[in-house]
Amino acid sequence: MIKIYDTTLRDGTQREGVSYSTEDKLNITRKLAETGIDYVEGGWPGSNPKDIEYFKRVQDLNLPGLTVAAFGSTRHAGIDPEEDRNLQAILESGAEAAALVGKSWILHVEEALKTSLEENLAMIESSVSYLKEQGLEIHFDAEHFFDGYEDSSDYAIKVLKAAEKGGADSLVLCDTNGGTMPSRLREIIREVKLQISSPLGIHAHNDCELAVANSLVAVEEGVTQVQGTINGFGERCGNANLSAIIPNLQLKYGYQLVSPEKLKRITATSRFVSEAANLNPPAQAAYVGESAFAHKGGIHVNAILKNARTYEHEDPELVGNHRRVLVSELSGKSNLVYKAEELGIELDDESQDLQEVLATIKDLEHQGYYFEGAEASLKLLLEKSRGDYQKLFGLEGVRILTDKKEDINPHSEATIKVLVEGEQVHTAAEGVGPVNALDKALRKALINFYPEIKDIYLIDYKVRVLNGKDGTAARVRVLIETGNGQESWGTVGVSSNIIEASWQALVDSIQYGIRLAQKESGV
Repeated sequence: MIKIYDTTLRDGTQREGVSYSTEDKLNITRKLAETGIDYVEGGWPGSNPKDIEYFKRVQDLNLPGLTVAAFGSTRHAGIDPEEDRNLQAILESGAEAAALVGKSWILHVEEALKTSLEENLAMIESSVSYLKEQGLEIHFDAEHFFDGYEDSSDYAIKVLKAAEKGGADSLVLCDTNGGTMPSRLREIIREVKLQISSPLGIHAHNDCELAVANSLVAVEEGVTQVQGTINGFGERCGNANLSAIIPNLQLKYGYQLVSPEKLKRITATSRFVSEAANLNPPAQAAYVGESAFAHKGGIHVNAILKNARTYEHEDPELVGNHRRVLVSELSGKSNLVYKAEELGIELDDESQDLQEVLATIKDLEHQGYYFEGAEASLKLLLEKSRGDYQKLFGLEGVRILTDKKEDINPHSEATIKVLVEGEQVHTAAEGVGPVNALDKALRKALINFYPEIKDIYLIDYKVRVLNGKDGTAARVRVLIETGNGQESWGTVGVSSNIIEASWQALVDSIQYGIRLAQKESGV
């Protein structure tokens, strides 16, 4: 049986720019448990107060089927295990299991530890034995194992045997520098199995973009524990990506790692971990990415409407993802019909209107519009083409002033006139910038007519220069993501004037949000 050992909370936090609070780590632990992970490595309890707090609080969680492990290194040279502070911290953490890392490469023993080869073996055996005597389940991480094996296979095997003699429950072969090729990794594991009888694990890094491949090869060779992180987070190029490994092992190899219901949670878990790290979820990630089952080419969409297997290797629902059809200049009629249906608009795929809308979309994208990330703007465009568009307000005029003085942040004020339900509203607002002032002024003008606007808020605002050769006169594309606490939507605007592009996207976002709220309330 294959066991999944997650180290997102330790290895994953070594990714540049990632730092989880204790609360984040506890929430991620809950998500991992819900996804069916067997082991979660909570951190190194001897290294910082945050991990100490985590191990205290995680004991209060109800995590059926999940074992929380602590991470630590073998004892220091020249002292007994009972005197080693790191080992004592593991015991004090209250964890049921521990990953104990030891050096298996002579280079590291001599240059990093500055100790003898025999002392390193003694450190490994005594540390493992000591923690086993205290009742812990021990997974020995043979750090730099594959590099160490290439340097001296005899010594690397002695390291494994020392941990085995100490009573380790599994011996984890680590490709710490991430430079081992799959074919060589396979050969080494086969050679190791001739001399080692204990269960083996794999801990692969992704420096050559091979961590997932190496993990799968290791399983093919009989390894029974796979270590990795959600989304492949980790130092340098990252660790083996469990968001891909788990579906691959279950759907492609046939291993029953988790229940089908828990497998469906892998996409949500992946995105939760990214959000907790304040990172955008990886769109192109296999299985769990937003683009993993997204179809853009018209021929592709036409085919999947007939049979999804034509361009999908698995049903996205199996991993909690979903099929997406994108509308762009590459689209055919099938894309637009599918997307319209998804947005709740009925289109006849043989109508002249459809051809005209498709031509309009392609022309707009040629100008720089981008509807893949702006489905709310697309829906409004489709409604306009059908005569279903209900204009909630109209602009009669706007003036924006920005005051800038030396060494003082600029200050903006927007004055706006809009026509709402036949009434002209004239108001003004100040903001930290021109777009913020414009947004505030528009909301101020609309709030008495559409109180729903108070629950609509900006999530993201992006500006992209479309053709830099025109310098500051270049056309820009503004993408706005807006939300209401339950869902979010994207809108787009394009112009050589950044205020005009922002206005287009802002109007669509407000218009869509108000109508969405009215629909939900039955207005």
